[in-house]
Amino acid sequence: MLTVGDKFPEFKMKAAVSNVADDNAFIDVTHESYPGKWKVIFFYPKDFTFVCPTEIAAFGKLNSEFQDRDAQVLGGSVDNEYVHIAWRQQKEELRDLPFPLFSDLNRKLSTALGILDEEEGVAKRATFIVDPDNIIRFAMVTDMNVGRNVDEVLRVLDALQTDELCPCNWKQGEKTLSAA
Repeated sequence: MLTVGDKFPEFKMKAAVSNVADDNAFIDVTHESYPGKWKVIFFYPKDFTFVCPTEIAAFGKLNSEFQDRDAQVLGGSVDNEYVHIAWRQQKEELRDLPFPLFSDLNRKLSTALGILDEEEGVAKRATFIVDPDNIIRFAMVTDMNVGRNVDEVLRVLDALQTDELCPCNWKQGEKTLSAA
């Protein structure tokens, strides 16, 4: 699995940005789509499951917090972009997502990152924080049955953006550590 310090792989994928299948429903997202921004890229195993929508909705609720930190949230799975739209139409908490849901249908990105569960054929529940130079600064994978903590992802982004030493349980606005 790629980890902290590694270059995030180049990619190009279709992403759903709407819950209506029309000409404006899809965009292409690439490793170059958000120049100068931090990226929070998370993978979930499948659409139409139980744990995944709780996480996606949590990222949606905190999206403005990520935007305030000049970070773009991108979520996705190996499902195709039309399935993403169908799921958004069916799940109330996913209807108005403020960020793209990408389709890693060919499994290229999940394979390149080392997070493809080959037995199941799906991406593992993984989160990456990628800096503006496309370097992975945070990587986390949890068990398929355990949802991630989106507040913790935001806390880690805050800590990384200080470019200072941050103690255990540090939160934005608290003192950082001095090495001297």
